[in-house]
Amino acid sequence: MTTYFIQAFIYLLAAVIAVPLAKRFGLGSVLGYLAAGVAIGPVMGLVGQESDTIQHFAEFGVVMMLFLVGMELDPKSLWAQKARLVGLGGLQVALTAAAGMAVAWWLGLQWQTALTIGLIFALSSTAIVLQTLNEKGLAKTAGGRSAFAVLLFQDIAVIPMLALIPLLALPGLKGGPGSSFSDDSGFSLVAGLPGWGHALVVVGAIAAVIVGGYYLSRPLFRYVVQSRLREIFTATALMLVIGIAALMSIVNLSPALGAFLAGVILGNSEFRHELKASIEPFKGLLLGLFFITVGAGINFEVLAAQWGIVVALVVAVIVVKALILLVLALKFGVHGSNGWLFTLGLAQAGEFGFVLLTYSVQNRVIPADIAQILSLVVALSMFLTPLLFIVYDRVVLPRYRRSTNDEREADAIDEEAPVIVAGVGRFGQVIYRLLRANNIPVVVLDHEIEQIENVRKVNIKSFFGDASRPGLLETAGIEQARLLVVAIDDRERTLDIVKHVKKFFPGIWVLARAFDRGHGYQLREAGADDVVSETYHSALELGGHALTALGVHPMRARQMTWAFIDHEMAHENELFEAWKEIEEGISFNRRYGELFIKLEEALSSTMHRDWEEPRTEDVPVWTPPDK
Repeated sequence: MTTYFIQAFIYLLAAVIAVPLAKRFGLGSVLGYLAAGVAIGPVMGLVGQESDTIQHFAEFGVVMMLFLVGMELDPKSLWAQKARLVGLGGLQVALTAAAGMAVAWWLGLQWQTALTIGLIFALSSTAIVLQTLNEKGLAKTAGGRSAFAVLLFQDIAVIPMLALIPLLALPGLKGGPGSSFSDDSGFSLVAGLPGWGHALVVVGAIAAVIVGGYYLSRPLFRYVVQSRLREIFTATALMLVIGIAALMSIVNLSPALGAFLAGVILGNSEFRHELKASIEPFKGLLLGLFFITVGAGINFEVLAAQWGIVVALVVAVIVVKALILLVLALKFGVHGSNGWLFTLGLAQAGEFGFVLLTYSVQNRVIPADIAQILSLVVALSMFLTPLLFIVYDRVVLPRYRRSTNDEREADAIDEEAPVIVAGVGRFGQVIYRLLRANNIPVVVLDHEIEQIENVRKVNIKSFFGDASRPGLLETAGIEQARLLVVAIDDRERTLDIVKHVKKFFPGIWVLARAFDRGHGYQLREAGADDVVSETYHSALELGGHALTALGVHPMRARQMTWAFIDHEMAHENELFEAWKEIEEGISFNRRYGELFIKLEEALSSTMHRDWEEPRTEDVPVWTPPDK
């Protein structure tokens, strides 16, 4: 028991140290987990043979992830993806398998072995790709949706691959030992059945998941909710996912695919959000553990002995898959940065490659020595995937944004107005609508083409151009304007615009959007006449609602928020002067901290002073909420 505690502590300690560091340097959590595995495995030797067993357990994180992904989809949206699912996914698997088979056959391997290798490298990493897409907020993009469709098809394709591999056995080749990835329980509902019987059992299992998920899950969860014990609901959610995975395993189907199907069915359940909240922590922890075991499983002895072959194969896998994916992206209309996201995201091998490799050795299709090298290739290609996403973030995406904006010249501005609004996003739109509703002419500028096209659909006329370029502001009529509203979503460009306008057009009244108190002080120092934090008034509004929900009269809650604003404005200059000392190089400004605490105490006194009760005729009828 002590050994297990020590190993668990080592794995968790590695994750706690490596993952925050990776996130801090913008490398993503997946690369942090992989690096942690390399550190505690091949480098320090703190973990070793048990990593295969732990990886088998940690793969359940992939099952949970696909269950949660399925809950985000409804059958209609899944059916709407059928062209990408079958066309894009099917072509990717077929073309990549053919290319891999051709390379392996060219290297002198028998066609059965070559075909199996092609199938192995046709798969990509569902765990790494979906985790990274969700982390970076790219799952809803065209490239992210296309990648998901391909990954889903690959998970489905694993089933016929497992059925095909035993038929490719080579006579005379020695089979490998049992695998931690295989079903070592020896229990199977389809063992020894004829083809038609196997098919009936598989259809019955899928039907059981669909019918049970649709008709039986709701009564079950209602019964569990009546206990009012959160841990029992969590246990029920885990029982559901584990049960589905077990059912799929004993009929030789992919547990991840079964969990995905169950997630789709339960996606419209009233218990959907509670299910997600219960499963999410386990999914994240097990996925992290899975990534650590991938890093820990890299055999550096084999890598050192065969480093030339391994590196060449890793590069070949990524390059060949990327070329095929890029062609398919163009064929299916996934253009621009989305095409590169799709290409770079899926250019690796996947975790099911380990399953197929071990299964192939067992069934005398791939020799054990070749399987060792191929296992390293799979692991290293997965290890490089976060780096490919970094290339997309820091090289591809900025270049496409820059080229898209540079290719298009600024619009010819044929209007002049007393008000110029720079930025027509979620913040600037509200300002524009308020001014337009009062028949005030406005010239709107924005640097994002997609945003301009979107707002034009709702009859908001705007011009493409970068307001931080002095010439564009002059074209927009800054000399004749009375007011400039800077509402762009960029701290530095906001400051640049304010400084330029106040230097060359000091008579223009400048209102600026700030991100926080510090940014607001910077804008004020740059010369902005009015500065409003983008969250300040919405937070006050919600705070007023919070007071009302706790039994404070709406009029008194409104008076409190007004008093809060008055108090802030009355002491704004004091805080601003103290902040300027910090900006001038004083690393610790005790005066600012003491002043802020003093003002908070004064604010508390203001809030607790006596208030004049509103007269009935002055306010609407209001009934206090139940306490």
